[in-house]
Amino acid sequence: MINVITKEIDMEESLKKRLEIICDFCNTTPTIINGSIRKIDRTNLNYIDLHRIIINNTMFLAFNYSNEICINNLSKKIKISDLENYELKIVLR
Repeated sequence: MINVITKEIDMEESLKKRLEIICDFCNTTPTIINGSIRKIDRTNLNYIDLHRIIINNTMFLAFNYSNEICINNLSKKIKISDLENYELKIVLR
């Protein structure tokens, strides 16, 4: 039988604060879902589930200690400092 061990990862406080400040400036509220590490018991297989931030029905993915944030999937990345401009474009549409 395969046992999957899941351990939740807390979001780094400085990353969380940066996101909250940007969202406050854009007058939105983020929904933050902490990521996790999933490990298959007795193997060396691990899966890292990224932190998910949902803002205005758009999902962003983030790693701890990173200056970049992914939009919907890992193929499109932007810097966290550019998130404010990205959010303002969505709100103004």
